[in-house]
Amino acid sequence: MFFKDILAQAINAIKSQRLRAILIILAMSIGVASVNVLTALGESARRYIVHEFEALGTHLVIVLPGRTETTGGSPPLFGETPRDLTLEDAQAFLHSRHIAAIAPLTIGSAPVSFQGLERETNIFGSTYALRRVRHLTMAQGNFLPEEETTKARSVCVIGQTIRTQLFANKSALGQWLRINDRRFRVIGVLAAEGQSIGVDFDEMVIIPVEQAQALFDTRSLFRILVETLSKESMTKAVEDIKNIIKARHEGEDDITIITQDSVVNTFDKILTALTLAVASIASISLAVAGVLVMNVMLVSVTQRTAEIGLLKALGATKGQLHGLFLTEAALLSIAGALTGLLIGQIIITVLQVTYPSFPLQLPWWTLLSSLAVSLVTGLVFGLLPASKAARLNPVWALTKR
Repeated sequence: MFFKDILAQAINAIKSQRLRAILIILAMSIGVASVNVLTALGESARRYIVHEFEALGTHLVIVLPGRTETTGGSPPLFGETPRDLTLEDAQAFLHSRHIAAIAPLTIGSAPVSFQGLERETNIFGSTYALRRVRHLTMAQGNFLPEEETTKARSVCVIGQTIRTQLFANKSALGQWLRINDRRFRVIGVLAAEGQSIGVDFDEMVIIPVEQAQALFDTRSLFRILVETLSKESMTKAVEDIKNIIKARHEGEDDITIITQDSVVNTFDKILTALTLAVASIASISLAVAGVLVMNVMLVSVTQRTAEIGLLKALGATKGQLHGLFLTEAALLSIAGALTGLLIGQIIITVLQVTYPSFPLQLPWWTLLSSLAVSLVTGLVFGLLPASKAARLNPVWALTKR
C-alpha cells in the first residue's frame, strides 16, 4: 500500500461513518477553541496591563511616604509615625544628576461648581512638570505655569468630563471655577485621556500643589513622581533618592520606592504564568477529545474486523495498518483543530466588537501550538486502536470472530 492508498482508505472510512467523524471533530474543536480564547484573553490582559504601566511615563520612579517591609510578628502598636514627604524633599531630589524632572502630588476630593452647577471630583495638586512626567496632552489652553511653588497662582486645568458637565457649550478658558470656598481661573483643558491604572484624568481638576495643600490643610505630599534621565540611570537615581531622604530625615530611610520597570516585570511574569495556567486547564478538554478519539477508533476496529483481515490477507503489514488508523485519527484531529480555530476566531471577533477598548488579540504561536497539540493528541490516542488492528490474526478477522 502506498501513502495515497492509505490516505484514500482513511478518507473513505471517515465518510462511511459521518456521525462518528462529526462527534470527534466537534469534541476536538471545542478543546481547541477553548484553549485559543482563554489564551487570547490571558495574553491580551498581560499586554494591556503592561501597556498601561508603560504609558504612565518614561523611566518613571514613584516615591511614597513610609517604608514597606516584612517583619516577623505583629506590627508595633506604638511608635513613631513615618515622616511626611514635603515639597522641600521633592525639590532636593533635583540635586541628583540622574533625575530629569520631579512632580510632587497632593490629592483630595472636593466639590467643584460653576454658575449653579456642582459635582464632587478629584483634585490633583502638582506642578508644571506633571505634564512631562505623565505625558499629558492639552486640548485647549496651557498647563500649569512654570513658577516657584511659593508664588503659585489660583489657576487650574480641567479634564474633558468636567468641561462638558460644568461648562456645556461655553468656553471654559478664562472662567472662574469654585473649588470648596476658593476660586480658580481655568487656563487649560486636557485632551481626553480616559482611565490609566485607576486614575481618570477626564474627571480631574489640576491645581498648583501649594494651592492644593492650602485647600486640604496639609503640608504633606501623597507621592512624588520622578522621571530619570534614562533607563540605565534609574538604579543610580533610586540610590540618590534614598541618600537624600536619609540626609533630610535624620538617617531614616522611611520611604517606599516603586520603579516602573519592576512593576511592569512583576505583572508581566504573573500574567504570563496565569495565561499558561489557564491554557493548561483549557487543554484538559483536548485530552477528553483524545479519549473520545480512542474510544471511537476502538469501536471502528471492531466494526472493521473483516476489512482488516482482508487487508492483512492481501499482504498489508503491521506498519501499514498502523499508518491507516493513525492517518484517520490525524485527519479527524486536523479537521477538529481547524474548526476550533474558526470557532475561536469568531468568539474573539465578537468580544472585540463588544469590548473595543480591550485589545483582544490571539498570539500567532497559539495558532501553531493548537494545531500541533491537537494533532499529537489524535495520534497518541489513536495509537492503541491502531496497534489492536495491526495485531489481529487475518484468518480470525476474516471470520469476524
